[in-house]
Amino acid sequence: MSISQEEIRTYLSSLGNVFLQIANPEDGSPEIAWGDTFVYCRKEDGTIPKMPFVTIVTKDYKGFDDESQLNRGGLFRLNIELGRERFEEAFGFSSAAWEENRAKFDVAAIDRFFPHPVYGKSGWACIINPCEGSRNLVESHLSSAFRFAYNRIAV
Repeated sequence: MSISQEEIRTYLSSLGNVFLQIANPEDGSPEIAWGDTFVYCRKEDGTIPKMPFVTIVTKDYKGFDDESQLNRGGLFRLNIELGRERFEEAFGFSSAAWEENRAKFDVAAIDRFFPHPVYGKSGWACIINPCEGSRNLVESHLSSAFRFAYNRIAV
């Protein structure tokens, strides 16, 4: 059984000072992003940083990010900014070496963590439709990403 997007959003909200945005026409988001979730660590003054630390995408972005084949129906990809150190711990190579290691991963596989097809070189990882057996690792990566994002904005 898959972990739902709503369960992921609920977990992220429980971490603390988090702002979740589900892109829609009313918030000025581009149409391609409608329905996708962007998660930010809110600054102490209440402002929202420019970059999210987690996203949930529900479709392919043609010509940019379509290797995961999310348009197969009912799929979403949870994208998590691990940071370079945790990325290397997770995959056994540096994020800078993502391209040289790309062939080791099926970036369309369900319920498998892999470097983000586009942002892996920046320390991002992802998983398509995580299942219950992956819950502990998903939550561990999410809480680590939150701490990473919090520490970045607290400086």
